[in-house]
Amino acid sequence: MCVVHSVPLMRVLARCFLAFRGIGAGAVDTAVVAAPHQRNTPKRSIHPKAEGPGMADHNAEAPAQLSLAALIRTFGRIGLLSFGGPAAQIALMHRTLVDERKWLSDAAFLRALSFCMLLPGPEAMQLATYCGWRMRGVLGGLIAGGLFVGPGAVVIFLLAWLYAQFGQVGLVQAAFVGIKATVIVVVVQALATVSRRALKGPDNWLIAALAFAAIFAFNLPFPLIVGVAAAYGFVRASPNARAPNATRKEQHGNPARTIAVWLALWLGPVAVAMVISPAFLGQVALFFSKLAVVTFGGAYAVLAYMTQQVVTDFGWLTTAQMIDALGLAETTPGPLILVTQFVGFLAGWQQAGAAMAFATAALTLWVTFTPCFLWIFAAAPYIDRLADLPRLSGALAAVTAAVVGVIANLSVWFAVHVFFGQVGQITAGPVVLIWPTAASANIWAIGLAVFSASLLIWLRLPLPWALLVAALAALGLSLAGASVI
Repeated sequence: MCVVHSVPLMRVLARCFLAFRGIGAGAVDTAVVAAPHQRNTPKRSIHPKAEGPGMADHNAEAPAQLSLAALIRTFGRIGLLSFGGPAAQIALMHRTLVDERKWLSDAAFLRALSFCMLLPGPEAMQLATYCGWRMRGVLGGLIAGGLFVGPGAVVIFLLAWLYAQFGQVGLVQAAFVGIKATVIVVVVQALATVSRRALKGPDNWLIAALAFAAIFAFNLPFPLIVGVAAAYGFVRASPNARAPNATRKEQHGNPARTIAVWLALWLGPVAVAMVISPAFLGQVALFFSKLAVVTFGGAYAVLAYMTQQVVTDFGWLTTAQMIDALGLAETTPGPLILVTQFVGFLAGWQQAGAAMAFATAALTLWVTFTPCFLWIFAAAPYIDRLADLPRLSGALAAVTAAVVGVIANLSVWFAVHVFFGQVGQITAGPVVLIWPTAASANIWAIGLAVFSASLLIWLRLPLPWALLVAALAALGLSLAGASVI
């Protein structure tokens, strides 16, 4: 079953939790249940010490005397097992932190999940960071978020290096045809899932259609599409916020200092990159920093924009390499947005070899995930107030509808470039359409896509195994003499 990195799926997951646990939509429960070994002892409220720069105390309770070792063990395990996309990752965190460890209540966990859905970036990683912050302040948030991303980042470094070394070998290219065919099925499944969740009314369908036309036919930038959709949803939503619950108490500390410190941590390396190599590293730092701000709707949505920029505008990668990057990122633990690290590595490798590749990938990692810590540490004390602003939810719903159109564009783009060897363009004024050459159709790639669909949809094979089987099938066809590439 394909798991989609998308806002509506997260909302459905939250509602499932609410229904299963019997928690009302307005339930408020800021208490955190004591750890298992302390269930028979009186619980006490502990405000985590601000163990990092620019972070104030908050009113959340945490298990008494929760050790850093326990935090590291727990989130290290979550990071190593976080395969399957955000829904599976959030379910793993809920089972571990709420059901097993009893470190968070259901209501606190779900309120945090709703909060993270409002933010750009990978919501599962941000949820882990928030939970760590609830446990041990900034240090806990850094540990939890870092361990959620770390294992996948290490694997991506290894896979990217192997790909750069051996990706042009004929048999390896043949195997990647199977991976690319599977990726197309994954993206189409993502489109179907998001559509079912997001397109609830005529206005949502219209937003999705306009977003598809804007990016597919007019090549408009993704940030512009997101901005227009968000503005429409914000204006259309009711201006009346729900009354804040009187039991909620917030201690805001010094948010200006928090924002200043984390902006400096984020943008400092960007400035250094601009000085060292403005033509390449500076462009990489600026582009992926901008990407971190507009990644609403998940990695599938932003991939269309990233492909547009990386392939067409900057020329760092080819379309085939972008599809390979997504396929390999699907096999690793952690957030799918780690695909940006793979892209950075290949761009650096083609620019100046291995040393530049590792430096570029590290820079990409930094500017992709440092903003996530900024969003959490600056806004977490306001979580309850933000939950009471329906206009933010209205903006998010409109953005989600636009994401459907963007993912539809990604599906068509990937399919055309995998199934056809030659792809041209048709231009009519401001409209530019991709147009494949029918004679260049790759029947083997189409057949592998059908085979991958059977693995994922009918046999319900886990995605990493489906990718492996499809790659082996393509390799076998190539060895048997088929023109797979």
